[in-house]
Amino acid sequence: MGRESIMVLSLDLQAFILRARVLKLYRQALRTAQRAPSHARADLRQTIRQEMENNRHFIDKQRIRFLISEGLERLKGLDEMLDMQGR
Repeated sequence: MGRESIMVLSLDLQAFILRARVLKLYRQALRTAQRAPSHARADLRQTIRQEMENNRHFIDKQRIRFLISEGLERLKGLDEMLDMQGR
């Protein structure tokens, strides 16, 4: 296996790992949305879905990492807010 093949394999692995992280974030967000009051769940799920769709076109790995980090922070805030509400 030449150096060029290893580079391509490495980039594909990085993309695979990032994709897995995005999907994990999406699942976590949907699970957290289930804890929201029943009247707000559908809107919250739609917002989560829309955020994912809005950022779907990014291919720059640095940008994707930033968006994952931002998503995790926002999810943490939502989680804390629901905890304060006793949900």
